[in-house]
Amino acid sequence: MSRRYFYVTTPIYYVNADPHIGHTYTTVVADALARYHRLCGEHTFLLTGTDMHGEKVVEVATRQGSTPGAIADHYSGRFEATWDELGLGFDRFIRTNDPDHVKLVKDILTRVHEAGEIEFREYEGDYCVGCERFLTDRDLVDGKCRDHETPPERRSEANYFFLMTRHFDWLADYIETHPDFIRPERYRNEALAMLREESGLGDLCISRPKTRLDWGIELPFDTDYVCYVWFDALINYLTGIGYPDAPGFRELWGTCEHLVGKDILKPHAIFWPTMLHAIGLEPPRHLNVHGYWVVDDRKVSKSLGNMISPTVMRDRYGFESFRYFLLRDMSYGLDSNFTEELMVGRINADLANNLGNLVSRTLNMTARFAGGAVPEPLAPEEPETKVAEAVVRAVTLVDEYVRGLQIHRALEAIFQVVDATNRYLELREPWKAAKDPERTGSVHTALYTCCEALRIVAVLLSPFLPETAAEIARRLGVEAELADARLPEAARWGQIQVGTSTHKGAPLFPRIEWPPPEDASA
Repeated sequence: MSRRYFYVTTPIYYVNADPHIGHTYTTVVADALARYHRLCGEHTFLLTGTDMHGEKVVEVATRQGSTPGAIADHYSGRFEATWDELGLGFDRFIRTNDPDHVKLVKDILTRVHEAGEIEFREYEGDYCVGCERFLTDRDLVDGKCRDHETPPERRSEANYFFLMTRHFDWLADYIETHPDFIRPERYRNEALAMLREESGLGDLCISRPKTRLDWGIELPFDTDYVCYVWFDALINYLTGIGYPDAPGFRELWGTCEHLVGKDILKPHAIFWPTMLHAIGLEPPRHLNVHGYWVVDDRKVSKSLGNMISPTVMRDRYGFESFRYFLLRDMSYGLDSNFTEELMVGRINADLANNLGNLVSRTLNMTARFAGGAVPEPLAPEEPETKVAEAVVRAVTLVDEYVRGLQIHRALEAIFQVVDATNRYLELREPWKAAKDPERTGSVHTALYTCCEALRIVAVLLSPFLPETAAEIARRLGVEAELADARLPEAARWGQIQVGTSTHKGAPLFPRIEWPPPEDASA
């Protein structure tokens, strides 16, 4: 059987401010996907990193009396350190001034130029510094950029253009014949609308004159210009896995999943596929487009000043709790509201009252009624069978939902097992049965069933709440098994060993008081 591959990417983030909830969400989703596919035994690669070039970096450097290189290095380091601190794994953290990336960008520019796909011309249009590109009418709302809420500048200059429109018929046909290429469907329709508009997107300006901007990759065919930041940035997805001839490149690229926010749909749905077509590569397997996190009815962004810091949320609530809220409360593709009150409500309901309570009840009773070891059960009856059947359903649903980018529903499926086990406990009432010496077998069966259900819950939760899953496994005495787990085998019912020592521990997720005590009178 051939080895399976999985390649997932985040956008490369701008280096003009610290990471916020939007960056964190995309990276958490990528991390969860990578962990899940590794759990399934697939050869997995996660690429993230930072976009080191462009006008926004120069603007910040000017304001701070620094240099673009120093600013880029500082904020790039902040992103990498933050992901490390939060336990978000990656196989490569790429920077667009890495030597191999600079070389590849120049190589691709040379190939496309020599193929007659680049033309020099004069251009005048509305330019958004925040977007670092010329805007069309569809990008404007009341004369302002729809993403940055600022009026564009009118610019006129001579630049190099990638003849992107040559590839529009091909791209429209590709999107039509590959209906799941852009997910969810609403963004597929939006991309097709961009291609069909009468005003048209036009060809892509891919240069900036050094007289205006010299912080970028120099064009190999004209040293008076640097490469437009988006043409440079998109190529990172190839650099990261060693295009064109690194071992495994073809296999990884054939499974590529891009994760992007809807504000960068156009570069990824239009610019990038046409660039790939020009160099003879297929588009990625999927372009997965998510919505905005919204605070006070406005998208979270650096330019609007309403950022939510992941490290502040970690220090206040624990990162696993914040991570769970991000994955559970956003339906991929739709916008989602963020407030601390909403998050605390979710943490208390799902993690403290539901999962945490099941762990505490199970292990406390195992300590009291079975000497702290997994007891030997009697033959299963209908209630035990129902719990095992809930597990089987969950394993199937989790796989379907994760591969369909419906992570909130995958978590719902896992918590259906938690719900079923809690109902089972209420039905069997081992705390009452323990009062009758003749019902010891029933008590042990109930405790075994709950321990085994929690073992499988830990396996299924491990891509989404890795620290929580590891702690549940540690308390169950199966930490080593979790580390080596592979789906679907690890979720097969009946694998926890009778006699395994357990440890009840402190509450897994203590309830959080809301409002906080200092705000109670507000």
